[in-house]
Amino acid sequence: MIRNYMIFNSILVILLFWSCSPKKTPATKDLNIGALVQPVSEKHKLISQDYHIWGASVLKGFDGKYHMYYSRWKYELGHMGWVTDSEIAYAVAEKAEGPYHDVNVALPARGKEFWDGTTTHNPTVFKKDGKYYLYYMGTTSPVKAQQPTSMKNKDWWIYRNNQRIGVAWANGPAGPWHRMDKPVIDVDEDPSAPDALMTSNPAINIAPDGSIFAVYKVVGKQNGWQPVDMKNDDSYQVSKGSRVRYMVAFADNPLGPFKKHDETIFEMPGSEDEHMIAEDPYVWSQDGKYYAIVCDIKGIFTGDKGAFALMESGNGYDWNQAKHPLVLPSRVLKDNGTRTEYKLERPQLLVEDGVPTFLFGALGITVNNVHRGHACNLRVPLNR
Repeated sequence: MIRNYMIFNSILVILLFWSCSPKKTPATKDLNIGALVQPVSEKHKLISQDYHIWGASVLKGFDGKYHMYYSRWKYELGHMGWVTDSEIAYAVAEKAEGPYHDVNVALPARGKEFWDGTTTHNPTVFKKDGKYYLYYMGTTSPVKAQQPTSMKNKDWWIYRNNQRIGVAWANGPAGPWHRMDKPVIDVDEDPSAPDALMTSNPAINIAPDGSIFAVYKVVGKQNGWQPVDMKNDDSYQVSKGSRVRYMVAFADNPLGPFKKHDETIFEMPGSEDEHMIAEDPYVWSQDGKYYAIVCDIKGIFTGDKGAFALMESGNGYDWNQAKHPLVLPSRVLKDNGTRTEYKLERPQLLVEDGVPTFLFGALGITVNNVHRGHACNLRVPLNR
């Protein structure tokens, strides 16, 4: 009896010690998305003979289907027509790998009197609390652009400088989508701010604490900046703005308001004078961290110019390259053993139940010796 009592006390002491000891949670495994990348098949290409197709954002809906929102504009307008005539179309699939079938135009042109009246472009989408939120770049212009348009045209820069970030919301993936009368992230009123001229290309998702965070493209106004003067052939040279950079903002609600962090992000020592370092991020959070996939314009993060690089942050505004920065090389391997002629752009990741399953990217195609004579979107499978 005494012996059983002593054994019981010993077990009790061990249990009390165990319950009072600090728990050790398993260390988060370092993300290595590049190790998951598989060769791309022709069947994983979204292409149209009638349209240029660019950025595509995909999510698994509340209905279990896969919903894609992508940029497109008429083929005859040429590549640079994205800034004047892009629209965001909607397609659906039963499986993540597709095929995707067009349903409707989610955000069509609605008239130059609206801030997003002529163009909707570069969508990114997520779902929260039973609703769908679609973020995008919108722009407008009082001047109808000459077509095919070009960065050499003054009117092109009016559309570019009027770019702003908007959000639309819907109860179902096919809409109807409700748009706002004003941008959700506008330019700063301070003429010296990094985002004084334009805001564009939103990357927006749910933060580790359940709030909303936005990473977005910005251009400021350099000294001597002037708006485009259509009567002066050279005026647009001083209208282009300063360096292209990225900023971050936070909100409690998907519809805003967003509070901006003042400093630019993705900066690296020695790159202060570079026109652009990173481009077109996709952002998300997991395991208490913020993550971004960016196009490594200068090869600073991966050593490969044009590759996709993985960045990470603990607070959303201090960013560093991840332990395994290379997500996708600048020339993508296809399942026939060849590689793409150009880099992919506009990375978008499909994450299902915390597991990345597909990486989407826009691809320019040479046609009749014309660079980006056509464009499509690739779905890069990831090994699960």
